[in-house]
Amino acid sequence: MIHAAMTDSLLLPTASLWRRELIRFARQPSRWISAVAMPAVFWLFLGSGLRDSFQMPGATSSVSYMEYAFPGTLTLIVLFVAVFSSISVIEDRQSGFLQAVLAAPIARSSMVLGIVLGGSTVALLPAMIFMLLTPLAGLKLTAGSLIAVTVILFVLSLGLGSLGFLFAWHVDSTQGFHGVMNLVLLPLWLLSGSLFPADGASTWLHWAISANPLTYGVSAVRHALYITTGAPGQEGPTFALSLGITVGFTLTMLLITAKIIGRKT
Repeated sequence: MIHAAMTDSLLLPTASLWRRELIRFARQPSRWISAVAMPAVFWLFLGSGLRDSFQMPGATSSVSYMEYAFPGTLTLIVLFVAVFSSISVIEDRQSGFLQAVLAAPIARSSMVLGIVLGGSTVALLPAMIFMLLTPLAGLKLTAGSLIAVTVILFVLSLGLGSLGFLFAWHVDSTQGFHGVMNLVLLPLWLLSGSLFPADGASTWLHWAISANPLTYGVSAVRHALYITTGAPGQEGPTFALSLGITVGFTLTMLLITAKIIGRKT
C-alpha cells in the first residue's frame, strides 16, 4: 500500500507532466528547429570569423575557435531551451491547468520534477542534433565521449530548468519572463568561458567567470568531449571539479525549487 501510494502521488504525476512537456514540444516544430538553427548559425559565423586569429592559452596543439566554442554552443542550446521551457508554468497558470494540478492530491515535488524533467529532455534533443556537427569543429566523437557529454548536459539542464521554474513561478506574464531571463541568461552564458577563456581576461572578469556555476558546466562538457582521446593541454577547472560543481548546482537548484514550491499556498 505504501508503494502504491508513493506511485500515485509522485511517480505517475511526474511521468504524466514529463510526457505532456514532450508532446507540447513535438507539436511546435518551429521551436525545436530554431533551438538548433540559431546556435548553429551563431557558431558557424563566429567560428569562421575568428578561426585564424584565436589561440587558446596553454594548449599543446592547435585549437581552432570553432573547436573551442563548440562546448559553449552546446551549453547555450541546453541553457535557453531548458529555461524557456518553464514558460509552460506561466501558460498553465493562465489557462487554469496549474491550479488544477495544485489542487490535486499529489506531491508538489512531482509537479516540479515532471516539468523540469520534461524541459531537460526537450533541451537534450536539439543538443544531440547539434552534436552531428562535431566534424566541422575538428572533433572526433567516440561512444565514450558521446555518453559523457549526454549525461553532463542532462544533469546541467536539470539545474537550469529548475532555475527557470523558480523565475516562472514568480512572474505573471510570458513577456516579463522573457525580459527577466534574457537579463540573467546572456551574462550567465557570456561569463562562462564559452566565448573566451578566463586566462588573459581582466581581474574582475576572471573572478566573475570563476564564480559563475555555468563555467563549470561548460568546462565539464569540454573535458567530456575529449574523454577518450585526450584534450589539448589547457588551463582551467579540472574535470573532477567541473563535474562536482555541476552536480552540486543541479541538486541545490532542485532542492530549493521543490522547497519553495512546497511552501506556496
